[in-house]
Amino acid sequence: MRYALIALALLVPTPILAADGANDRLLHSLQADVSADRIEADINRLVGFGTRHTLSETESDTRGIGAARRWVKAEFDKISSDCGGCLEVFYVSDFVEGEPRIPNRTEVVNVIALQRGTLDPDRVVMMSGDIDSRVSDPLNSTSDSPGANDNASGLAGVIEAARVLSKEKFAGTIVYAGLSGEEQGLFGGKILAAHALANGWQVKAVLNNDMIGNIKGIDGVIDNSTARVFSEGTRFLETEEEARIRRFSGGEVDSPSRNLARYIDRLADDYIPNLDVMMVYRLDRFSRGGHHRPFNEVGMPGVRIMETHENYVMQHQDLRTEDGITYGDVIEGVNFDYARKLTSLNVVALAGMASAPPFPANVEIEGAVQPSTTLKWDVPTGRKARNIAGYRVHWRLTDSPQWTHSIDVGKVSEFTLQNIVIDNYFFGVSSISKDGAQSPVVFPGPMGSFGD
Repeated sequence: MRYALIALALLVPTPILAADGANDRLLHSLQADVSADRIEADINRLVGFGTRHTLSETESDTRGIGAARRWVKAEFDKISSDCGGCLEVFYVSDFVEGEPRIPNRTEVVNVIALQRGTLDPDRVVMMSGDIDSRVSDPLNSTSDSPGANDNASGLAGVIEAARVLSKEKFAGTIVYAGLSGEEQGLFGGKILAAHALANGWQVKAVLNNDMIGNIKGIDGVIDNSTARVFSEGTRFLETEEEARIRRFSGGEVDSPSRNLARYIDRLADDYIPNLDVMMVYRLDRFSRGGHHRPFNEVGMPGVRIMETHENYVMQHQDLRTEDGITYGDVIEGVNFDYARKLTSLNVVALAGMASAPPFPANVEIEGAVQPSTTLKWDVPTGRKARNIAGYRVHWRLTDSPQWTHSIDVGKVSEFTLQNIVIDNYFFGVSSISKDGAQSPVVFPGPMGSFGD
C-alpha cells in the first residue's frame, strides 16, 4: 500500500498546459452573459402561440406550430444579423404518416442555426430544445397547450445560447436546434440525425434540454440548485465483438455519452454558481424518452439536461382545476433564474467543447500483467490541429463516478503511467487547446470512442 501511495503522489495533476487561462476567463464571461429576462421573454412569446402541437395550425401567423417555428427562425435570423451573418439558418424537415400519434401525412419541421467552426468545421456539438407541446390527449391539436416548461424553457435556452455564443468564434461548429415532433414519437430528432449523417456532420455531443425551468417537484421538494444529466452506458450500436472486448476490459460506465455527462458535471462545479449536477446512469427517466435518444441510436453521443424535481400535474395536462389541484403547463410554473442557470451550463459546455482541439481518436491501452499502463492515441495534422497544445491522461478507481487523477503529458501520441497497474483503475485521454480548453475524456477502445 505504501508504494502505491508513493506512485500516485508522483503523478499529481500538473498545471494546465495553457498558462494564460484564456479559456477559463471566456467561460466565466459567457455564463455571466446569459439573461433570465431574455429567457422569460422568449418563453412568454412561445406560450403566446396558444398551442404548438405537431399537428396544429400551420397557416396562422399567431397560433399553432407553424407560427411558432417561423418565429424561432426569425429569432435565429436576427441573431445572425447581429453577428454579421455568423449563423446559417435553415429548416430540416420530412413527412411522417401512419404513426399512432401522426396518423395523417404531416411535415415535421426543425429549425436549425449553424455556427461554423474556424478550424474544424465538420466537428459538431449541438444544443437542442423542442418546439412542440401537448395536452392530455396526444392527438388533441386544437386545445390550448402552453407548454411553458415542456418545452418552451428548453427552446428558449437554445435561443439564448445562440445569442451569447454567436458573439465569439470557435474552432469547432456549434448547432442550435429547435426540434419538432418530440411528443409524437421523437421524429424531429430522427430527421435531424439522418440529415447530420447525410451531410457528414461529425457530431461529438448532443445536449438535449427538455424541461429546464421548474423547481417545485411532485415530491414536495423545492430545489433551484441541482440539475439532472441522463446518459446511456453501453453504446446502442455496440457489436457482438465490441461487447466481447468490453466484457474483458471494462467500459460499461464509460460510453462517450457517459463521459460527456462527467464533462458537464465538472463544468458545473467550476463555472456555474450554486448549481450541482446529478449524473443519472440511465438513458432517460424510467421507461420514458427524449430527443437525445435518436442521436444515440445512430452513434452520436447525447445526454438529456433537465430539472431534478419534475411536477407531473404540470406536464401533458389539459388546463383545469380538480379537487383543488391546478393542472397545466403554464408560465407561472417556470422559474426563470433556474432556466438561466441550466442554459449557462449548456453555454459553457458548448464553448468548452467547440474551443477544444479534436477529441482524442483511436485511443488504445496496454498493461496486462505489467507494473505500468500505457495509453496510445492518434495526433491529427492539418488545419484542425492548429490549436492543439497537448494531451492529458486521466485515471480513477473503477467505482469512482468522476475522474480523480490526471497528468499533462504534452503533444505526444502515447504515455506510460509508471507503477500504475491497469487492473485497478479506469483510464482515459483528453485533448487541450493552446488557450486551455479541454475536450471530454475519451475511454480506450470502441466502448469510449466519440466516433474516430
